[in-house]
Amino acid sequence: MVRIALVFPELLGTYGDGGNARVLARRLEWRGIEHDVREVSMDDEIPTADLYLLGGGEDGPQRLAVELLREGGLVDRVRDGAKVFAVCAGLQILGERFAVEGDDEFPGLGLVGAVTRRGPERRVGEIVVRMGPGEEGLVVGFENHGGVTTLAPDVAPLGTVERGYGNDGRGDGVRTREVWGTYAHGPVLAMNPGLADALLEDVLGRPLDALPGVADELHRARVRATRPTS
Repeated sequence: MVRIALVFPELLGTYGDGGNARVLARRLEWRGIEHDVREVSMDDEIPTADLYLLGGGEDGPQRLAVELLREGGLVDRVRDGAKVFAVCAGLQILGERFAVEGDDEFPGLGLVGAVTRRGPERRVGEIVVRMGPGEEGLVVGFENHGGVTTLAPDVAPLGTVERGYGNDGRGDGVRTREVWGTYAHGPVLAMNPGLADALLEDVLGRPLDALPGVADELHRARVRATRPTS
């Protein structure tokens, strides 16, 4: 049984990132793997899960979300072995500190060695991230954020930026034993079936059989449409 919790979609669901939960559920269903996907509102207790999904959100809801997650025990669950997949604002609040309106900095959940500060301009547009070899190793999506995220020296990004900005114009997101993160919306797992399966393999602790389909064809088409031109 794979237990997935979509956390606070009313706070961290501005860009349709809740669709990531539907993608994971369907890919598990197609493989005959038992699963339970729960949508957790801000008035609910945070349940025990194998994977927590955090999406993007605005500044005020972002601050509220980090307070509720701290009170709800998410940090302890992750340190006990759960995984997190976080997008944009969800990624920022997992770090040590993050900046919101007025450049004031606030403490994050401390699950990742990262600090996010306000950048000189908002980054809006296509993003392409190199996570592995070949076209299948590229992550495509759409970014819309004003943050610059600096990772600690011992923390690796999800991948290197080939188009767009991501964390800092060089790397995008984060990849640790417990946390996967990216600035790519989309929802990103719908646009990148390879990334969705890599995340599921990490949660399950074993490789999955290939699941070719139209999603792979659409991913290849999107990669070719968004690659930098010479």
